[in-house]
Amino acid sequence: MIQRSPFRYFKTSPEVIRLTVMLYVRYPLSLRNVEDLLHERGIEISHETVRFWWNRFGPMFAAEIRRKRADRMRSLPHWRWHLDEVFVKINGVTHYLWRAVDHEGEVLEGFVSKRRDRKAALKFLRKTIRRHGRPNVFVTDKLRSYGAALKDLGLPDDRETGRWLNNRAENSHQPFRRRERAMLRFRRMRSLQKFVAVHSSIHNHFNGERALTSRDSFKANRAAALAEWRGLLVA
Repeated sequence: MIQRSPFRYFKTSPEVIRLTVMLYVRYPLSLRNVEDLLHERGIEISHETVRFWWNRFGPMFAAEIRRKRADRMRSLPHWRWHLDEVFVKINGVTHYLWRAVDHEGEVLEGFVSKRRDRKAALKFLRKTIRRHGRPNVFVTDKLRSYGAALKDLGLPDDRETGRWLNNRAENSHQPFRRRERAMLRFRRMRSLQKFVAVHSSIHNHFNGERALTSRDSFKANRAAALAEWRGLLVA
């Protein structure tokens, strides 16, 4: 069966659409900021077009990036997940953003819930395991919801807790917090869930760990990530 291009009904080139989605999701920019940046490059679109493109194509790009990374990471002999949750305000009401981060600091999954109990933790873990497979160790804080959820899954012995062990997950919240401030927070739980899934995958793709590699290695990794981005969803 021939796979049809998702860009086939659009007059704009796929390269412009990919650039627009990357600018909006990767950097802490507003819709109108992206419109102005593209105007300087001779591309005339409205901020509503930016909104439409990221809503339509962002989840597609994120799903392809996530699938390729999951296929690579499942083969690792020692795969550790760091689990943590962060408070998020939606229309003044506190919600919880659950996040799973692997041992390399890459965000695997985000899940938004109204409560921080066993039921929410269980739903989050089932969703993450279904998408990415099962790790060797779950590193968490001392929230009892994790223990109860892992017990329901039959994995009570795979949990580790301890001081400073979960810094990977704590540090992973920083890019999201910067993006949240730029967007003046979120107004709907559904839009937050969608943006978190797209943002984490695209941030993982371009995160080069600049401080941990040489300049030449960083430039090579950045060029490879950009080349792979330009090849997403090519029919």
